[in-house]
Amino acid sequence: MPPSASVSVIKWRVRLSQDAETDFAQILTYTRDTFGEAQARIYQDVLAEALASLTKGPMVPGSQARDHILPDLRSLHVARHGRRGRHFVLYRAGLGQIIDVLRILHDAMDLTRHFPSEI
Repeated sequence: MPPSASVSVIKWRVRLSQDAETDFAQILTYTRDTFGEAQARIYQDVLAEALASLTKGPMVPGSQARDHILPDLRSLHVARHGRRGRHFVLYRAGLGQIIDVLRILHDAMDLTRHFPSEI
């Protein structure tokens, strides 16, 4: 590629469902109540970093297909890049470069119990 050429990177928009927003808030409340305000701020950054990585698209490194739960459902564990965490971001790629985050669930949960058979 010539030095003057540029590469255009299309960013995906990340949209949280009402359930995902509730999950996010409850996770931070539990973390604050259990581990303190400082740890809640750290974990908020961990969750936000995982969500921000989805702006690169649905096939972000580390994501996994979860078609056994719902068609086109994918998950991304928040423990990445040396940061610790115990939650999955569960999402689908939507039309128009949109990532729809459906839930943020603890990795010890039975994920299938938290989704209707069709969304």
